[in-house]
Amino acid sequence: MTQRLLLNDAAPNAAKGLYATSAYLAQCSLPKVLVDLVYLRVSQMNGCAYCIDMHSRDLLQLGMAVDKLLLVPVWREALPLFDARERAALQWAESLTAVAQTQAPDADYAAVAAVFGEREIGELTLAVGLMNAFNRIGVGLRMVPKAAAQAAGAVSA
Repeated sequence: MTQRLLLNDAAPNAAKGLYATSAYLAQCSLPKVLVDLVYLRVSQMNGCAYCIDMHSRDLLQLGMAVDKLLLVPVWREALPLFDARERAALQWAESLTAVAQTQAPDADYAAVAAVFGEREIGELTLAVGLMNAFNRIGVGLRMVPKAAAQAAGAVSA
C-alpha cells in the first residue's frame, strides 16, 4: 500500500484544525485511556489500519492488558473486562459511527447519560466525530500503519 498524499502538505490549515481538536481531547475531562479506547473501536468499525495500529499501541503504552485490547471488537461478550463507563462509551461510539443505521437511539443516549456528565458526553461525542474524520482521511489517503511500514523496511533492508 502506498500513501496517496500527505494531508499536512495538501491542506495544512485544515489539518491544523483537526490536530487542535485532538490536542483538546488529549487534555479533556475524560481519562486518556477511555478516549483511546473509543478511538480504537471507531477505527475498527471503519477499517482504518493506520488508526487501529496507533491507538492499540497507545492503549498498550497506557497499561491496557493485551487480553482486554484483543476483545475490544467483541466487548459485549467480554463484559467483565469493561466497566460501566467503558461499556456506555463503546456503545455510544458505535451508535454514532453507524449513525445512518442507528439514528443514535434514545436508549444509547440514556445509557451514556447515566454514567457521564454533560461535559463528558460532549467531549465523548466530539472524540467519536473526530476519529470518524481521521479514519476517512487514513483510509482515503492510504496512510500506512507503523507496523506495516516497519515490516516493509525489514523486507527491503
